[in-house]
Amino acid sequence: MSSRMDNVWSKLDRKSTAIAEFTLRQYRTKISTWVVLIASTFALFLMLLFYVEAMTGEIEQYDNDGDSFDSDGDGYPDGQERVEGTDPNSAESFPVGIEPDPPEKWISEDDLDWGLISTGENYVGEDDDGDCHNYLDTQSQKDTNGNGIECDIIVFLDPLTGQLIIDSDTNVDEDPNEEKYVKEAGHRAFILGIGKFGIVYLLGIFLPLFLATGLIREEMSDGTIHYMLAKPIARGEVLLYRMLGYLGITWPFIIVICLAMSIITGLIGPSEGVFRWSDLGVWMSIAWSAMLVSLVYGTIFCSFGILWKNGVILAIIFAAWELGMAFVAILTGGDSSVRYMSVIGWGMIVVDAGVAISWPNTWQLIEAGLWGGGHGYENWRGEIAYQSLPGSEPLAAFFGTPNLGVSNWLSMIISSGVLIMQAIMAWFVGQVIFKGKEVD
Repeated sequence: MSSRMDNVWSKLDRKSTAIAEFTLRQYRTKISTWVVLIASTFALFLMLLFYVEAMTGEIEQYDNDGDSFDSDGDGYPDGQERVEGTDPNSAESFPVGIEPDPPEKWISEDDLDWGLISTGENYVGEDDDGDCHNYLDTQSQKDTNGNGIECDIIVFLDPLTGQLIIDSDTNVDEDPNEEKYVKEAGHRAFILGIGKFGIVYLLGIFLPLFLATGLIREEMSDGTIHYMLAKPIARGEVLLYRMLGYLGITWPFIIVICLAMSIITGLIGPSEGVFRWSDLGVWMSIAWSAMLVSLVYGTIFCSFGILWKNGVILAIIFAAWELGMAFVAILTGGDSSVRYMSVIGWGMIVVDAGVAISWPNTWQLIEAGLWGGGHGYENWRGEIAYQSLPGSEPLAAFFGTPNLGVSNWLSMIISSGVLIMQAIMAWFVGQVIFKGKEVD
């Protein structure tokens, strides 16, 4: 009895597998499939060219604090005189026996290293160029933030507002390295931008729209669906194995795209080594999110095609809704609960969780750029405002947090589980519609 049952199940399995293989063969032989894949690849790598240009170009450096100037005309930059303890405003006071520094040495001499390091809730940065320690006289001048430590920066989270607070002593990190910051912030902003919009949303919804909407509908229109239904397989299984064939073409494509982009950006992006290994976790979360999103969209769009011969119209309307939810998820930084009413909202949570795990200091990096390294100016109201560094605002726009009230790893597991449940529900509805559908 057992061997007879095994024989029946093995036959069913072979027939079901044959449907998936037949679906893959259909995709490979259709010109439209290759047009969709090539067009997607071309669009993504066209955007990559702008990234390569930005990473290989030179960033203009600014002397934010003016210490590259020679105010007294003695040949020594003001910054060097402050460090050596001489008066930069007196030509008679200059470092004796010391060669003058080239002025460019005192442009962007503060590394803004605290913004690139995360040590938990609080971080204390130090004076990089010594113009606080050596130029200021009294303890009150050197400890303007009042934390008992001279010439430092305090970075901490306000327990009441949850905002990152930056409190700097005078002359500490007031002239950051714009090139280092802009390239780091621009690199992360590009990965998040192309990952969330280009891959998770556009690729995640573009492929299903053209490859999954007619997965069953085209067979019904051509009459070839009769050959599949003639086999001893339930219609729900036919839908399932057709979907497996669809995933057999879309998932490897998404993985290859993300792998290629991770290699290119990892080699070109700013790094002290040859390759940026810390980016791999972000790219993995982008790929995983796009795979799950394409699964859900594919199942929903396929069901639309079964429901109505013009199901692509329903798919486009649904895609427009998801586009709005993508903007909500990105522009609110994950603070809006409306995103939970969509597929893409949960996909974005997967990416945000991956970013929080792989780049735990992104929020500090954003705040460092918005703060501008302490480069303040007086606005028309007479208030001191800070000029943000280039790259900080795009990074802030694409960066988000999971905001599920649990750890980042658990947020990724929960959001992945929700997407899988959405796919199962869409398949269940689709197979119910398919069972009740008359096939001419």
